[in-house]
Amino acid sequence: GMASWYGRQFHGRQTANGERFNMHAMTAAHRTLPLNCVIRVTNKTNGKSVVLRVNDRGPFSGNRVLDVSYGASKALGFTDNGLTNVKIEVLEVPGKGNK
Repeated sequence: GMASWYGRQFHGRQTANGERFNMHAMTAAHRTLPLNCVIRVTNKTNGKSVVLRVNDRGPFSGNRVLDVSYGASKALGFTDNGLTNVKIEVLEVPGKGNK
């Protein structure tokens, strides 16, 4: 599905799991995945992949499936575009070990 990124405007604000949002950290927001789960996100456009931790809820606009931090968007190579098509794989769910 489609992913977007968020950054400076939310930097320092509280996330859904109680942390302060760090736009440079490798984190993401998802509507339903368990908070603190670890996911691999692959940019289907360029093949770049990163491992992120879900620490927030969202995205709440359009038909997007994921919001990633600015730092994650840089690593995935879509900061300039703002949106990209991604594949999401759940690697670890807190309290359940590895999948």
